[in-house]
Amino acid sequence: MEYRPLGRTGVRVSPLCLGAMMFGGRTSPSDAADIIDRALDAGINFIDTANVYAQGRSEEAVGAALARNGRRNDVILATKVHGRIGEGPNAMGNARRHIIEQCHASLRRLGTDWIDLYQIHRPQPDIPIDETLRALDDLVRSGKVRYIGTSTFAAWQLVESLWVSKEYGLERFVCEQPPYNLLDRRIERELLPMARAYGFAIIPWSPLAGGLLTGKYTRNAPPPPDSRYANLDANPMYRRRMNDAIWDVIEPLESLARDKGTTISRLALAWCMHQPGVTSPIIGPRTMEQLEDNLAALDIAITDEDRQAIDRIIAPGTHVSPYYEADWQPGPYRW
Repeated sequence: MEYRPLGRTGVRVSPLCLGAMMFGGRTSPSDAADIIDRALDAGINFIDTANVYAQGRSEEAVGAALARNGRRNDVILATKVHGRIGEGPNAMGNARRHIIEQCHASLRRLGTDWIDLYQIHRPQPDIPIDETLRALDDLVRSGKVRYIGTSTFAAWQLVESLWVSKEYGLERFVCEQPPYNLLDRRIERELLPMARAYGFAIIPWSPLAGGLLTGKYTRNAPPPPDSRYANLDANPMYRRRMNDAIWDVIEPLESLARDKGTTISRLALAWCMHQPGVTSPIIGPRTMEQLEDNLAALDIAITDEDRQAIDRIIAPGTHVSPYYEADWQPGPYRW
């Protein structure tokens, strides 16, 4: 297994990160523990979850699995805060009160004394970034958090955060978790060059486009009844992503994968894993079978010819399905 630096830190992580979004929900805690054991045995040392996944049950499942196998010290454990968990006006967001409260709750659910990477799940322009950073800095100084990061931030927001960290002597973000896949390559425009310039790790979410790049879906067939795209009318976001334009990308990619003697899912994951500036794409297996398919991508080589062929199918910096979206407007407060 090749281990990569987590940005400018001294920590090294596997080239795939095990995402736990399904754990404690569609994946039972027992099955989740088996998946975690298999991933660790395969050399993966990086696990990512969030407080909102299954309303805390994902963190509980990860914590129970690491208690069962006794391998907490082998793992770089990441979780996130921002989304709503509970009721009331202060039960979400990037304010100091919520961040510290939810860090303590995540520590309890994970059954650990520290979080290796604590990430802000989405930007929130109406909360000053210095308030967010001060709360995270206090958590690092108290020993409850080792490193801090973000998810789906704009490049300008991350550069601003670096300025604020320097201005106030606060811990800086070391990692960004954006969506990145062969249906949405927009982070190549600014985010990836910024990350390489300033030493941010990049751990992409949805490298398989929520399953659209797995071969499960085809142009003229309805989505499988147990899939996330089965009821497009119930989720406008999924309808926007599963649009007519994606098939003009997916079908040529499937042909390219067949020519390489592999599957579209393994090709798409290997491509993401080997893109310049990418640290560790996050896989999100629901079953052991899906994990095994993801692990097989580690053996797929991406040649210059492959990259050129892929660039002809979906041009760099472009998209046909919207993933890279968040609230990137300037807020009412500056430092």
